[in-house]
Amino acid sequence: MSSIEPYEVFAIRYAQHMRKASENFLGGDPHDGPMPIDYYIWAIVGKSGTFVVDTGFDQASADKRGRILLNPPAQSLSAIGINPATVQNVIVTHMHYDHAGNHDLFPNASYHIQDREMAYCTGRCMCHSAISYAFEVDDVVAMTRRLFAGKVSFHDGVDEIAPGLTVHHIGGHTMGLQVVRVWTQRGWIVLASDAVHFYANLDTGRPFPVIYNVGDMLDGFDKLKKLASSPNHIIPGHDPLVLQRYPAARPGLEGIIARLDVEPGL
Repeated sequence: MSSIEPYEVFAIRYAQHMRKASENFLGGDPHDGPMPIDYYIWAIVGKSGTFVVDTGFDQASADKRGRILLNPPAQSLSAIGINPATVQNVIVTHMHYDHAGNHDLFPNASYHIQDREMAYCTGRCMCHSAISYAFEVDDVVAMTRRLFAGKVSFHDGVDEIAPGLTVHHIGGHTMGLQVVRVWTQRGWIVLASDAVHFYANLDTGRPFPVIYNVGDMLDGFDKLKKLASSPNHIIPGHDPLVLQRYPAARPGLEGIIARLDVEPGL
């Protein structure tokens, strides 16, 4: 891959929710201590452009769902020199409320989503409140409006977004969940999003309890390991440890934005 310019990759923490370990594993957890969940979006910056992965949620959604909004995504993106209005590509890993909100943040972007995810969030599965509760109808409507405005690019399985940057269907957590594989100076990183919420889900083989298909989620753990240069190159979607293991993007951004294309410190 020496002919492909490596990307810089950032994890941007924008919100938090306090919860117990039993809420983070299918079947619960015998050590039911505090295990908070962090909320991230990600930014990929390279010669081919700037790519934002997921869009987070806003204050209204935070208030509705009892989450703590720490730093609005627009503010954090600006801190690393990214103007949302100039972003041309947004990759949506899946349509859950915490990954697909902030509808007006990227007015000039094309949105990349899996065919199966759009079918999922507009189809018969949404008749079941046990599934639909993780979605916001306004997010789905916003994506539909983008579709009719010519601003949605669909993908079916594996696809290249740019040289050294690909999306891969995993499923499991939702029908059409996709992960992002990106070439960096330390090899292939996989932004796993909700294919794996915490390092502990992957390390112990125990899925997060919000699931469309258990088998697909477990198979997804193996797929992630094949896509990444090593297990150390898999970035879970909600783990506070990400900001502890990786250095801040720059001084003053500790606990807010981490640099993922450099070796972790722990």
